[in-house]
Amino acid sequence: AIGTVPRSASRVDARASAKRDLAVSVVSTVSTRGGGVMIAIGFEGSANKISVGIVNAHGDILANPRETYVTPPGTGFLPRETARHHQDCVVDLTARALDEARLKPEDVDVVCFTKGPGMGAPLTSAATCARTLALLFDKPMVGVNHCVAHIEMGRLVTGAENPVILYVSGGNTQVIAYNERRYRIFGETIDIAVGNMLDRFARVVGLSNDPAPGYNIEQEAKKGKVFVEGPYGVKGMDVNLSGILTFYESYANEHLSKGEITAADLCFSMQETVFAMMVEITERAMAHTNAKDVLIVGGVGCNERLQEMMSIMASERGGKLYGMDERYCIDNGAMIAYTGLLQFQNGETTPLSETQCTQRFRTDEVLVTWREGGSGVKRPADGSP
Repeated sequence: AIGTVPRSASRVDARASAKRDLAVSVVSTVSTRGGGVMIAIGFEGSANKISVGIVNAHGDILANPRETYVTPPGTGFLPRETARHHQDCVVDLTARALDEARLKPEDVDVVCFTKGPGMGAPLTSAATCARTLALLFDKPMVGVNHCVAHIEMGRLVTGAENPVILYVSGGNTQVIAYNERRYRIFGETIDIAVGNMLDRFARVVGLSNDPAPGYNIEQEAKKGKVFVEGPYGVKGMDVNLSGILTFYESYANEHLSKGEITAADLCFSMQETVFAMMVEITERAMAHTNAKDVLIVGGVGCNERLQEMMSIMASERGGKLYGMDERYCIDNGAMIAYTGLLQFQNGETTPLSETQCTQRFRTDEVLVTWREGGSGVKRPADGSP
């Protein structure tokens, strides 16, 4: 009959309800210790950075040490070598984080880790350390979506309440807005991420990977004087970036060695083109949701030129840009600890049997239990902006 719930679905719902009830009882038990202020430790290792962060329930970041796997110029980072780097660093980082926070492992209430998305081997390396710590000290675990963690860290650090979010990093490019307990994706890349595109172009023009290829492109672009017009890949609310990379790679190979153009000019041209695309799709999402403010998260988000362009657009709409620096835009353990703590306080835990990582874990798959259901943005009844 229409509307009848299948028995199998009922059993699934019953198991989920029982699991949530158990998690709530765990939270109640934990919150009675340490004066009721819970503490979380978070392990982040989804790409070339490994970080361990410690955060309390007040949102205070007690520790957030980080190490980066840097490869020689002209090369990228491969999963196996990156995972080995993380394995070599993670134990020391954990000890450093606990020392900085002046805590012992026993003082931690919940162990959080990046469940995905990201590179499989590096993800697993961080998760293995988190799993070990949780087992040794009998702590509950929470698996965290990397993308949602970036958003929640941005909201914590900047105080932004309900902005449209531009999430730009080495592995992701998305325009997001919150509605009905989900971070909804309004637009995204249909091929490669903006950070990946910038990293790959840095190899073409021979820029260093230290401290990051995207940062070095930003510094080089400041010296650019000639704009080389390339493709403009906006497809509605989505963007196409691989064609732009191909164009500027080909242009560099043909003209750079002849002295007809400089690396600075090409970095400047590519950056202006791609960031204009990011501003356009973000503004379109703002118009759709009737939002005024923008929050930029992800590693590319600390680019000052991107922040400048986005700030101009937001101010013209009577809004504000919420931006961050490299401490919190770039992957870090504190964002995992904080988001995991939000989930834990709302009755979520991850059983040991489900602590495996996944390379594909979309932002809108996460049920956001710690925020109110509505978007906080309503259109007037007449449909006007």
